[in-house]
Amino acid sequence: MLSLTEELSRLDPDLRARLERAGFDAARLVRLAGGLGAPDAAAKRAAENRVQGEVRAPDASELLTLEGQDQAALAKVGHDAIARGELAFCVMAGGMATRMGGVVKALVEAFAGNTFLSLRLGENRTVSARAGRPVPLWLMTSEATHSGIEAALRAANAPAHVACFMQDLSLRVTPEGHLFRDASGAPSTYATGHGDLVDALRRSGLLAPFLASGGKYVWIANLDNLGAAIDEAILGRFVGTGKDVMVEVCDKVAGDRGGIPVHAAGKLQVLEEFRLPTGFDASSVRVFNTNTFLVRAKALAEAPIDWSFFYVEKKVDGRVAVQFERLLQELTAALPSAYLRVPREGDASRFLPVKDMDELAARRPVIEKLARTRGMVG
Repeated sequence: MLSLTEELSRLDPDLRARLERAGFDAARLVRLAGGLGAPDAAAKRAAENRVQGEVRAPDASELLTLEGQDQAALAKVGHDAIARGELAFCVMAGGMATRMGGVVKALVEAFAGNTFLSLRLGENRTVSARAGRPVPLWLMTSEATHSGIEAALRAANAPAHVACFMQDLSLRVTPEGHLFRDASGAPSTYATGHGDLVDALRRSGLLAPFLASGGKYVWIANLDNLGAAIDEAILGRFVGTGKDVMVEVCDKVAGDRGGIPVHAAGKLQVLEEFRLPTGFDASSVRVFNTNTFLVRAKALAEAPIDWSFFYVEKKVDGRVAVQFERLLQELTAALPSAYLRVPREGDASRFLPVKDMDELAARRPVIEKLARTRGMVG
């Protein structure tokens, strides 16, 4: 049987070109797949995912809030920064919304003829008008969503300061470490996770002119979380921290699972539960990461980040496939970070994720109310 290196050398030229345009690193895949097929490979990879050493929950005082702050003064700081052209808003619009039927989620109607994409465009018009200048809006797409989103932007006559860039593309492997092929016999491609954003944005050519024109901050949010809108007071709070990153966290409710801020390896960083040491009680941390970040643009463009690619098993065409994914929250392991506790209920909610159609139906009234309040629709 051919080795993985040999299989990769025989890829179809068109597929190879697609992969290379999207940041594929063949040597990295070979390295990551090394050792697969051994009897204990899956257990070993799971153990490697866990951090070593002491892990402890943060003190309540380490989680910032807007409560007790002069929010008008913070909002002025944020407003002035936006008016000077210092903010760009970056939306993660990749993947393929498999839990919504394999659609391009950006083009799904959130409510009454308004798609997630059109609502983000509406927000951008409102923020740009208030700032008196265009506020860059960047959309990270995937190979599966890129053409549909670009077509929708053309149809909407989106302005020049709205741009797309594509996240990474890689190849799945079998649990034995060979190329995984789909039902048609073709190598199976996938996007390697929202941690792609940093490298993909650096490849895009968007950051350098933004920095050169005085850009300082990039707000990053999930496409489907319309609660995560631009808020001048929150931007002002971030500016005042002096940190490179600020992560929005919210209180947990029953059933919540996700990355949590913990002290590990000498810093307060976000770790997913599968990375916590065995025996650490994740419920001892009562907040979790909403995947919304404010990041200093210079750090986003230049900081060295040693990304981890995590072993993940997926069912594809009824068979087990292995893919290696990375997480954007690893920014907090590489850069000094602050954590802002934000609300998830009521008119001030900043956490309204939509992962499937049932969740969308349940959240639709709240989403519509907030979208109208926050200037996403006329």
